[in-house]
Amino acid sequence: MALRINKDTCKWYPVYTHPRAEKKACLALTNKGIETYLPLHRQLKQWSDRKKWTEEPFIKSYLFVRIKEQEQTEVLMTKGIARFLYFSGKITPMPDRQIEELKLLMASPYELEITAEDLQPGERIMIKAGPLKGLTGEIISYRSQKQLALRLENLGYSIIVYVAAALIDRF
Repeated sequence: MALRINKDTCKWYPVYTHPRAEKKACLALTNKGIETYLPLHRQLKQWSDRKKWTEEPFIKSYLFVRIKEQEQTEVLMTKGIARFLYFSGKITPMPDRQIEELKLLMASPYELEITAEDLQPGERIMIKAGPLKGLTGEIISYRSQKQLALRLENLGYSIIVYVAAALIDRF
């Protein structure tokens, strides 16, 4: 199935889904020919009788769609989709750079953690080596460790990446 993609007019939008409906909503949007991105991470689930590795959404109740502005209604009419995210009373697209950085982070071997805690801006840094080379962020003090936090401004979340201090440069 060919996806409708025009890099010039399509923009990434964060979409809020119904609880625990991220994967089904992503599949439904993909079946409509809409480009989607649902960041998933492996997680070990514990049941009373067994343990199992599962692919869970990294950001609960969120996925990202790349659409033209006039396709917003089609997205909202998809099962599992609750609404777009609004900022200052309007639907606001995310910069392509932030989606690419999120994809890079999800593909990295580093342990990631997401927090809705409002992290205070600190010293700006850039990763100078490894698979995340070139990524910029802020150093924060979190659980008494120095860590790199990449802020996703449009979502109100911060992603915390555990990176060795030897791999960062200040600027």
